[in-house]
Amino acid sequence: MENIIKKWTVAKIPQRNDGLAVITGSTEGIGYEDALALSSAGWKVIIMGRNAQKGADAVAKILQTNPKAQVSFEKIDLADLSSIKAFADRMMARGEAINVLINNAGVMTPPNRLETVDGFELQFGTNHIGHFALTAQLLPLLRKAPNSRVITVSSIANRSGAINFDDLQSTTSYVPGKAYSQAKLANLIFALELQRQSDKHGWGITSIAAHPGVSRTNLLITGAGRWSAAGMARTFLPFLFQPSAQGALPTLFAATAKEAKAGLYYGPNKMGETRGFPAVAKIPAQAEDKTVAARLWEVSKTLAKVEF
Repeated sequence: MENIIKKWTVAKIPQRNDGLAVITGSTEGIGYEDALALSSAGWKVIIMGRNAQKGADAVAKILQTNPKAQVSFEKIDLADLSSIKAFADRMMARGEAINVLINNAGVMTPPNRLETVDGFELQFGTNHIGHFALTAQLLPLLRKAPNSRVITVSSIANRSGAINFDDLQSTTSYVPGKAYSQAKLANLIFALELQRQSDKHGWGITSIAAHPGVSRTNLLITGAGRWSAAGMARTFLPFLFQPSAQGALPTLFAATAKEAKAGLYYGPNKMGETRGFPAVAKIPAQAEDKTVAARLWEVSKTLAKVEF
């Protein structure tokens, strides 16, 4: 498999004049690169984020590159279930089938414990619960499209993650990296369980996970802070990080390539999956525990106040 896909680039994205892609956290970084690549290949793209000005800037930047791009911005705050519901209601009112949903947005290692509007620990609430709620509410539109895909972006940080059902919201103890690893492990578990649920209920949806390796985005700076050890590495040692356009390739491969398989996980192929071209990524043992996955699914439905 690796040899078939290791040199996969955006040039191999199938050109199309239809198809709607909805991408969270796409005003910058990996999500922006996803939006740019898909819109350049003829997809209709909805860029999503909390900041309307950043959204307008991202749309303008894409149109500058490709004046024919079909790209628009929708405001959403994944740390607020009512904002997610409002976005989903707008999409349902439009009634347009969604071909690809990319659950990309993320919060990374804020030094102090923060909460979402609904009282969840910010990383778990945004990275996992927000995307869980969004996917559930967009399910009818995903089912409306033939062969739709849901791509959920995880991280190599999931390798050290564990789902602590006794303290999901890190209220007893908050360690930034530990909470982040739990949230990104939850992303991967969700992607795998979504495929099982789709198979079980006949939803016809393909669920795939991806991760960008170690990429040059602002996630470290906006999360841990510019003067954290990780933030300073990002600022002063840029050679340690691959460009965000390269980091976006596994997600884009999972979203568009015919070779991408349901229920798999893709990441870069070199240096312990930190950089390179898309290849099948190793799923950590804790992400394959179906008992944990089933429990997390039920708990998440309750927390997100949704049904699939």
